[in-house]
Amino acid sequence: MNQNTKYLAVDYGEKRVGIAVSDESKKYSFSREHLINDKKFLEKLLAVIIEENVSKIIIGYPLNFKSEKTIQTLKIEEFKNTLEKFLSGKSVKAEIIFFDERFTSSLAQNSVLNSGLNKKKRQEKGRVDSISAQIILQDYIDKTANQNIYN
Repeated sequence: MNQNTKYLAVDYGEKRVGIAVSDESKKYSFSREHLINDKKFLEKLLAVIIEENVSKIIIGYPLNFKSEKTIQTLKIEEFKNTLEKFLSGKSVKAEIIFFDERFTSSLAQNSVLNSGLNKKKRQEKGRVDSISAQIILQDYIDKTANQNIYN
């Protein structure tokens, strides 16, 4: 595996998309400015993927409390297929995987509430989306690091 690559987490939403990127050692996640999900969204995401030298994209995968798919889960699957085709068409290689994101939105909201930011900043929904992506990515990094220790 190329040591200089990074991971990218995506908290996909129909209006806004939270994103986070790992460091090159793939130990820490950092939230980035959220992206608006408009006609230029895939191009903007592609720019991040290239700029950050992303080798793996982790997409938050929403299941309900019974581990069943929801309407949002189906939209996420559709997004993954669209992204795979888009990247393939641009000759960009990055593994795309799903990662259980249950509870990340509430964790992100709590994180924002406890951050000491003023009320106006806390109410920026994009901030919660990006922190959700950061939590998804850190959770993925921690789980895979633990698996590597025990394997």
